[in-house]
Amino acid sequence: MTYQLYIGDRTFSSWSLRGWLLLEKFGLPFQTHMVGLYRGTMKADLAHLAPARTVPVLQTTEGHILTDSLAMAETLVERHPEIDFYPRDPAARALARSMTAEMHSGFGALRGDCPMMLRFVWQGFAPSAAVRNDLQRIEYLWDLAQTSYGADGPWLFGAYSLADVFYAPVAMRITAYDLPASGRAKAYVAAHLADPAFQAWRKAALQETHDPWPYPMDLPRTLWPGDTN
Repeated sequence: MTYQLYIGDRTFSSWSLRGWLLLEKFGLPFQTHMVGLYRGTMKADLAHLAPARTVPVLQTTEGHILTDSLAMAETLVERHPEIDFYPRDPAARALARSMTAEMHSGFGALRGDCPMMLRFVWQGFAPSAAVRNDLQRIEYLWDLAQTSYGADGPWLFGAYSLADVFYAPVAMRITAYDLPASGRAKAYVAAHLADPAFQAWRKAALQETHDPWPYPMDLPRTLWPGDTN
């Protein structure tokens, strides 16, 4: 049972990262196919996967097409009941589902002002009031999950779950834009940065080239944490 996953540029595509983590972190077999998200070939690259028009796209072994990361997640939950995608405890599971859905549909200011970018860290970025409000809500949710259910590990509910998949790009945005965060939030971000799966994703991202750069900013930059050049 090998899934077919279609993703965009690893450097920038936060939804592609989520789709990839859905499979990679839970040990599911899959093949990855690159789509020209920033090369202008995405429509042609996805033409055989109707009704897909964005990434990620997941094709099941039966040929069924899933065109949304949350639809992908819920389908995998159905297809693999033996895997703990969500916490088993009913209360923790309810919170994890709610947090995952809120991330999927919300936090527009953070998404719009701070596109995911994995190459370096911008210095001097000034978040708007709307971005700060998004970050405040995110920290509240992270703290609630970790305080209530996360004592047994570094992730939101102790063990890695779909909630962590969906908030992984937030950790990258906090890093890339040096956004304000509490000590506890920084520790959670650090767990994502140290995750071998993410490090493998970023290693592949560093092989990409982009000319012109999709999201230019008139700001100085510094090295990504752990980089030496």
